Amino acid sequence: MRTKLEMMGQLRSSFSELNISEGFEFDTEIVTNEIKEDCKSLLLSNEQLTTLMKDMDDAIRNGLRKDTNPSSIVKCYVTYVQDLPNGTERGKFLALDLGGTNFRVLLIELGENNYFHMESEIFKVPAHIQTGKGTELFDHIAKCLAEFVKKHNLDSKNALPLGFTFSFPLRQVGLTKGYLNSWTKGFNCSGVVDEDVVKLLKDAIKRRKGLNLRLTAVLNDATGTLMSCAHKTRYSKNCFVGLIIGTGCNACYVEKIENAELFDGDQSKPHVIVNTEWGAFGDDGKLDAIRTKYDREIDEDSLNPGQQRFEKMISGMYMGEIVRLAIVDLANQKKLFEGRLSEQMKTKGAFGTSYVSDIESDKANYRETLKVLNEMGINDPSLVDCANVRYICECVSRRSAHLVSAGLAVLLNKMDEKSVTIGVDGSVYRFHPYFHKLMVEKTKQLTKSDIKFDLMLSEDGSGRGAALVAAVAVRDELPLKTNGVAAK
Repeated sequence: MRTKLEMMGQLRSSFSELNISEGFEFDTEIVTNEIKEDCKSLLLSNEQLTTLMKDMDDAIRNGLRKDTNPSSIVKCYVTYVQDLPNGTERGKFLALDLGGTNFRVLLIELGENNYFHMESEIFKVPAHIQTGKGTELFDHIAKCLAEFVKKHNLDSKNALPLGFTFSFPLRQVGLTKGYLNSWTKGFNCSGVVDEDVVKLLKDAIKRRKGLNLRLTAVLNDATGTLMSCAHKTRYSKNCFVGLIIGTGCNACYVEKIENAELFDGDQSKPHVIVNTEWGAFGDDGKLDAIRTKYDREIDEDSLNPGQQRFEKMISGMYMGEIVRLAIVDLANQKKLFEGRLSEQMKTKGAFGTSYVSDIESDKANYRETLKVLNEMGINDPSLVDCANVRYICECVSRRSAHLVSAGLAVLLNKMDEKSVTIGVDGSVYRFHPYFHKLMVEKTKQLTKSDIKFDLMLSEDGSGRGAALVAAVAVRDELPLKTNGVAAK
């Protein structure tokens, strides 16, 4: 009698013959042992994650200290944001959210009785600008800002407050001053690294005649997400972490002033938000024991080899490519598709991370898997091929979620707050069908047992948060002052 595996292996062209409406339920039993063996390097044990957590905790503590920060891989930049929204903010505020191939401009209005209104528009950053001159990038942003202001008939007589979310590693020296440490996520504009991005934007706005804006805050997307969720929960006092899992991956958290030795701002408030920039974790070799040959290939072939190694194992910019490299490798070993590959599957970047989410959304019959493979030029996969591809996707996304969970557990254990709301934004977290569940399960395993946490999806977090930081900055210019960001 033939085994189930043998029977499934004979069904190379059977999708056209099988009445899939009657259902073939997904079954990991038909994943081949060869594929499972080759994917073992993508599976992380709690022992490996615990070792990672110790190294990351050390890196974060080094980043917070004056004497060790210069050599620390995780920089822990202070954001100078010390206050959350408290409901007294009033007026119209603009926000600019730059963090990838698209950027957003938002207009937010805050009023009495929790009145909140938002309008936004998405603009594209053309590829030639992403890797061109820095002045061209900021001139393009200013042009789009001017179009938005004109479209919404905003008063140019009074300078409108503008919050600027800049989602790249940023060393801040004030609420309105920050220097780019390095480009990530495919950007490589000249003349911007080690420059004050706020000044570059201000200069571009000045070159745009008739554009009257007042830049009141610069922040990263994780900080914006934290602020957005604090506002969404009606000024929550326990929203202590902002987390991004999208094109990139980063986290910020609320730290005690005495621990943030590089902070030279208002010492009368007890806390300040720290932007970890943990995407660079492992750039010193601390992740080498768990990096695969696919991770090394992606890193070596990137615009920033040797940098952002933690992020490259997690984020949406790289997850699909990790899957593609694994598929190509295993097909070349004749463990997938009988060794046959399409030109598209051989093409760098062709397998988007959205495909990973699509494939793992399959409930039965591998409908989505078959659709994705057809789009990638693989027209006759067997059911076993589909099961194997799905398993590869699961291993890659599970590893991503577990790595994020380990980092998150480090922050939760370090703060040691007993109840924490974590604001989360980003396309991977938002669209992957199981990422939230994977994170909750693993973070609970790695966090102190008496710490309770909730993951809250942020709505337009980074953009909305930028406007809210601007609103809080304007609010604090008034005589009425508020308590610190994490006042008990």
